[in-house]
Amino acid sequence: MNPLEAAAALISLINVALVMRRSLWNFPWGLVGVVLYGVVFFRARLYSDTLLQIFFFATQAYGWHVWWRSPKTDSTHIEVLVLSAADRLLWAGMTTVGAVMLGFLMRHFTNAAVPWLDAIIAGFSVSAQLLQSRRYLECWSVWIGVNTLATGVYWTRHLHVTSGLFLIMLLMAIFGHRAWRLAIMQPDG
Repeated sequence: MNPLEAAAALISLINVALVMRRSLWNFPWGLVGVVLYGVVFFRARLYSDTLLQIFFFATQAYGWHVWWRSPKTDSTHIEVLVLSAADRLLWAGMTTVGAVMLGFLMRHFTNAAVPWLDAIIAGFSVSAQLLQSRRYLECWSVWIGVNTLATGVYWTRHLHVTSGLFLIMLLMAIFGHRAWRLAIMQPDG
């Protein structure tokens, strides 16, 4: 077992558990986790995922700022928002175009191991992270799709700990969606 990958997985689980609870304190864990995973993915030649960790670092900082300043349902839990139907279509379209563009670049200009799947994971992860940073319920639906695909891709790249992590995060995303949906229906406090 790769100790760096194991540490990154553990820290990422703590991060996601805190996001599920709508806690501001998810962000320090997230910042450390993305740095570690940047190294893990680079070593596995998953370059889209490596670039994604740089993006995640920036969005972790952005999300921390947004969540810190956002309305709270009590002293520690952020308020959850929901996208309009038109905004959902716009997000889906922009995300798909971005993933296809990244896939094309990775396929033609790198030696990426699985350029198209890696790009889909990266593109939809960008969307999910931005939605999460902005406190939108829909982030969890996108994370469910990303985690499903990533579980298989990472297994085939012999990142078994990471594959297991994404399987667990798939379950956490399902429960996170439920928890955030309930927070909308029955706010804390």
